[in-house]
Amino acid sequence: MKLDFEHIPAGHCENGVISSLLNYHGLKLSEAMIFGIGSGYFFAYMPFVKVNGIPLASFRPIPGMIFAKAAKRLGIEMKKQSFRKQPKRAMDELDKVLDKKLPVGIQAGVFHLSYFPPAYRFHFNAHNLTVYGKEDNTYFISDPVMEYPTTLTYDELKKVRFAKGALGPNGKMYYPINIPKEIDLKSAIRKGIKQTADWMTTIPIPLFGVKGIRYLSKRLRNWPNKLGAKRAAAYLAQMVRMLEEIGTGGAGFRFIYAAFLQEAAGVMDDERYNELSKEMTKIGDKWRKFSSLAAQTCKGRSADTNGYNTIANLMLEIADDEEKFFTELKKLI
Repeated sequence: MKLDFEHIPAGHCENGVISSLLNYHGLKLSEAMIFGIGSGYFFAYMPFVKVNGIPLASFRPIPGMIFAKAAKRLGIEMKKQSFRKQPKRAMDELDKVLDKKLPVGIQAGVFHLSYFPPAYRFHFNAHNLTVYGKEDNTYFISDPVMEYPTTLTYDELKKVRFAKGALGPNGKMYYPINIPKEIDLKSAIRKGIKQTADWMTTIPIPLFGVKGIRYLSKRLRNWPNKLGAKRAAAYLAQMVRMLEEIGTGGAGFRFIYAAFLQEAAGVMDDERYNELSKEMTKIGDKWRKFSSLAAQTCKGRSADTNGYNTIANLMLEIADDEEKFFTELKKLI
């Protein structure tokens, strides 16, 4: 049984899955709108959380929070299930929901996704995709970061649903069960913006928001002396990966947020959102410049002998820009 499900490629997996699931039920909201309403824009540096043995720099909130907040603000009731150490039950429950002709979002590990190019398979367990049907031993998969729909076998799907390591998915699955006929989009947009602005500018702990960017800048500046050249390069390379490869990352998220503000300008009938969208695009460009300089530095290809200080200074400039931006954006709501 294969549902009539529209595969919609997206820049980020969680936004894309939610947008596609809602689209199936007749509610057409873009990836960017889901991202903005769900407060997907964030920054955190958590030295006590390690990915591949390196402290985590994250440009998004914890997995699942975007869909949870977007659903709540839109008044959508979602069914969410996890199955710790129960892979067979998890697969049986998935089959039951598919039998009801409902597509299902799941959290998965990337490393064992057979349709991913080998270069993109690494131990990251917060990927999201949609299962929209099953025939015999084969599941139909809509992965928003892929150009076309694909498939996984029963064993392959079970393996990625119970991938080991940090942020293990534990068979997590989710899908909408009640969507109201009328959506208060303006209210949802305001709530999403307020949460994001508060996260980026008012959390007192210096590991989050613009304070976190400044804190990491200070740490990054000292990596070569503290860690040695090889280890410092590994730390910086992982940050580039978080920026450009894992879940869209820093620059990509900034561009998605700019698109959200463009859409918000129409919904709110306020041109000031468009002006701030342009400012956000400039911030995204600076993060992309950071990635380029950081990649050159960690590969030893930079002509700048003061590379770590240069990119640390750029981070401070970005932090100032983001603080000013969200202070202005919050005034609109």
